Amino acid sequence: MSGGRSDVANEFSVRTERGPRGWHVRIVAPDGREALDRPCADEEEARTFASTVQQHIYWLSPERFSAYYRLGED
Repeated sequence: MSGGRSDVANEFSVRTERGPRGWHVRIVAPDGREALDRPCADEEEARTFASTVQQHIYWLSPERFSAYYRLGED
């Protein structure tokens, strides 16, 4: 990642959830839709990945964040 913090507000968010099928990290788009659902092996993996995503939300512009996580490329 080059450059510093973006001046453009990144309104994506991240959630860590334990469901009936195990742990998941969900990236939520600014409009409230689920942009990514990543299953994780356990709580430690989920929290580590979510922490990384949160850092990227802080540092990257919404456009770079979307490109990095390939959001909307279904």
